[in-house]
Amino acid sequence: MYRFLLTPRWWGINVLALLAVPFCVFMGSWQLSRFEARVQEHRTATVQAASNRTGAARPLDRLLPVDQRTSGKRATATGRYDRQLLVPDRELDGRRGFYVLTLLRTGSGKALPVVRGWLPGTADPAKAPAPPRGEVTVTGALQASETPGDNGVGGQGGLPAGQTGAISAASLVNLVPYGVYDAWITLDRGDSGMRAVPATAPDNSGLDLKAFQNLGYTGEWFVFAGFVVFMWFRLVRREAEYLRDAELGLVPDAGRAEEATAEAGTPTGV
Repeated sequence: MYRFLLTPRWWGINVLALLAVPFCVFMGSWQLSRFEARVQEHRTATVQAASNRTGAARPLDRLLPVDQRTSGKRATATGRYDRQLLVPDRELDGRRGFYVLTLLRTGSGKALPVVRGWLPGTADPAKAPAPPRGEVTVTGALQASETPGDNGVGGQGGLPAGQTGAISAASLVNLVPYGVYDAWITLDRGDSGMRAVPATAPDNSGLDLKAFQNLGYTGEWFVFAGFVVFMWFRLVRREAEYLRDAELGLVPDAGRAEEATAEAGTPTGV
């Protein structure tokens, strides 16, 4: 009854099923491993964030370039404040406001963007306290340059003079005649009565939408594997029932019955 499985047509179906099932299982396992890796990264980032808040501050140059290992660590730098900019449309505790960003000219000849604090309301230069004069030493959490679209960073353009949409060396270097570090810090304590801006976790270190997409893809691939097996058994059953009916003369199309039984290698007697 099942000799039809050895026909050329069924050889193709069988090989396709044998290849599809392991492939789906492999892809599902890979997506699951990506989700587990993100869970582990989230745990590591949580532990690191707690450690960073109490860890001793280190000189800025020892923590560069910023990566997942150094992001959030307390850094210190010495210099003189220079140009001040506002970063509009930033939320803190559910309230909309703006960051006060001041460039710190260091002894290296480059400037370090320093977020001195957050203020509520619409970005207004008159609300932003002037930076301290003279040489200062700042201490805060080290952060990587922002990318529009990440961590709530807007990608708006056409901002008024004295504002920037993202704290990014690529954009800030066009506003000043000197180099800018590809990093920034947010002060441990807000300056001049402003609220301190908490450090954000580095990219791809939390249980974000991408992580749960990996988990969803895991389920999809395993469902695909089960669907392939289900369809294979269903096709086999339908073929076997058709050939059995053909042998019993229950198939109205005699020509098709004879062709199907001949293909399966069984006699056509009724």
